[in-house]
Amino acid sequence: MAVLAVQQIRRMRGGAQGHLMLADDGNAYVVKFQNNPQHLRVLANELMATRLAAAAGLTVPACEVVEVTDWLIQNTEELDLDLGSKRERCRPGLCFGSRLVGGLMPGHLLDYLPEERFAEVRNMEEFAGILALDKWTCNTNGRQAVFSRKTREKKYTATFIDYGYCFNAGEWDFKDAPLRGVFARNAVYRNITGWENFEPWLSRIEALDPQKIWEIAEGVPPEWYGGDPSAIEGVVEHLIRRRDRVRELIDGFRNSSREPFPNWNKLPGKVSSQQFPDPHWADGLRLEPLM
Repeated sequence: MAVLAVQQIRRMRGGAQGHLMLADDGNAYVVKFQNNPQHLRVLANELMATRLAAAAGLTVPACEVVEVTDWLIQNTEELDLDLGSKRERCRPGLCFGSRLVGGLMPGHLLDYLPEERFAEVRNMEEFAGILALDKWTCNTNGRQAVFSRKTREKKYTATFIDYGYCFNAGEWDFKDAPLRGVFARNAVYRNITGWENFEPWLSRIEALDPQKIWEIAEGVPPEWYGGDPSAIEGVVEHLIRRRDRVRELIDGFRNSSREPFPNWNKLPGKVSSQQFPDPHWADGLRLEPLM
C-alpha cells in the first residue's frame, strides 16, 4: 500500500533531486522520483536496503512507497528536475519516500558533526553495524548519516540514510572494493577492537532468513526495475549468498591503506592517540551530498 503525497514543501539537496513532501498519513517524506537523474533503480535500492538495515536492527528512517498524482505535479511549479540540458517535470506515479528524520517539529538535525562532539552521539557503536550492512549490499557510495536530537535531549542519535547506490546503483552487480560503502571519517571506528563490536548486527545479517529478503524484494513496485522479475531475483540471490562473505569484506577494509581500526585487538579503553585522516578525504569513494 502506498501513502499519498498531498503537498510539496521544498527541494532537497543531492544527486537524486528529491523533494520534501507531506503525505496523507501526516508525515513528511523525502521523495525520489522515477525519472531522477541518477537511475530508476535507485528507488528499488533505497526501499530494499533501508528495510534490510531495519531488519538488522539499525537506526534508519521509516520508508514507504509514495504515490504522487499528475494533478499535484501539474499544479506545483517546483516539482521538476534539472537534467542538465533541460528541465523536466517530475514523473507521477509510485515514488520512494524516506520519512524526514525528526519530522517537522522543532529540534536539532545536523548532517555534519565535528569529531570533538562524537561523545554526544548515543549510538556511535552502530557505525560498525552499518559498515557490515553496506559491505553486504555493496554500497558503492560513501556512508551518510544525520544526527538528530529533540528539544531538551542532551545526546544525538545517528540515523543512517541514503541507500541509492547499494547493489552498485543502477548496475545491480556486486563489484566490491575495500574503500566503498564506508564513512568518511575514521573517528567513528576508533572504538572497534574486534569482531565483538560488530554485534549484534553482523550475526543478524548472517542469519537473516532468506524468506525475509524475498518479502522485502516483493514490496518493490515492478515499475522501479522495468518489470523484469529476473533482475530483482538476481539481486536477492546474490544477497543470500553474500551473507557468508560479510566478514571477509570487512577484513578487506580493515587491511586497507586507510587503516580504519587502529585499536583492533587492543583492550577497550586503551584508545590510541593516532591521528585520523582528514575528514574530507575521498580516496576510493563517491561522496554524494545529502538526498
